[in-house]
Amino acid sequence: MKRTLQPPLSALRRRARTALFATAIVLAGCQGAASTPGPIELTRDTPCSLDGMTVADFPGPKAQILYDKGAPDVFCDTIELFSIVLRPEQQRHMRAMYVQDMAKTDWNTPQGHWIDARTAFYVVGSKARGSMGATFASFATQADADAFATHQGGKVYKFNEITPPMAQLDGGVLKDHQM
Repeated sequence: MKRTLQPPLSALRRRARTALFATAIVLAGCQGAASTPGPIELTRDTPCSLDGMTVADFPGPKAQILYDKGAPDVFCDTIELFSIVLRPEQQRHMRAMYVQDMAKTDWNTPQGHWIDARTAFYVVGSKARGSMGATFASFATQADADAFATHQGGKVYKFNEITPPMAQLDGGVLKDHQM
């Protein structure tokens, strides 16, 4: 009787597990790329989700959030986006957030040029005004944000450096805290 050498069963199982794991990684990568929706294009009549103002009527960068379920939120100002995202009670799962790259669109009538809000750079405290007054000017690159800050003032921040106090929508109104 002639015997043929076969790899031990444990080696076969390791190979099968490795192949299965590699396949799962490839499929997960494909699914992740396909599951992120692109930005919606705004129309002349698109209302702001927070205040109902027509977003096209105001200067400065706009923003949008796309959720797992339900209609997207559109904002006439980037500060409004942060005021929603940074709320501790924000529970809706966000699939994507977009802001406009202000290096590529006109400040007074911005259109298109949507970028991922999480990877954008923001100039806070500039002289430039948006629909809510002071705004966070958004840019795809730090170089563009730095150039804007040099001409308009302000400081450059990354998405995760923006804090809730920076994104308050009270407009600096004095409040009675004695009650």
